[in-house]
Amino acid sequence: MKAIQDFYQEQVSHCYGCGRLNEHGYQIKSYWDGEQALCIFQPQPYHLAVPGFVYGGLIASIIDCHSTGTAAAAAYEAAGREMGTKPDFRYVTASLHVDYLRPTPIDAILHIAAKANEISGRKVVVSSSVIVDDVETARGLVTVVQMPAEWLTSFNSR
Repeated sequence: MKAIQDFYQEQVSHCYGCGRLNEHGYQIKSYWDGEQALCIFQPQPYHLAVPGFVYGGLIASIIDCHSTGTAAAAAYEAAGREMGTKPDFRYVTASLHVDYLRPTPIDAILHIAAKANEISGRKVVVSSSVIVDDVETARGLVTVVQMPAEWLTSFNSR
């Protein structure tokens, strides 16, 4: 099964969080599961905030990138189209809100679930949860907007 990010064109596959072409990034993978997207991420020892716990910026980054992928998958679903068909649905973050509910252990596998709450024109609102051992450690609300089609061609000329 291909991840949502595997459908991204090369021009938009360099993101530190989700870009498959960024060898130094997280390279998260999000998978559409009907009404939500799921992501699994294993923090590394260097993703440390304080001994034993994940750096909050990493959590925010994963929520952010997983949400843009979720928005793309939800938009394809709402349009009744297969993932990767043209024109592409690609999103950038307009607003990111993260609530840290409890410390997230560094030695745990993070499960991130997200769903689109609202699709309105070019805007999608996505909610997400970071779960560790059946306990929610963080929650995000992300508003994304559809990337203008001309950005893809302008990225090629850089």
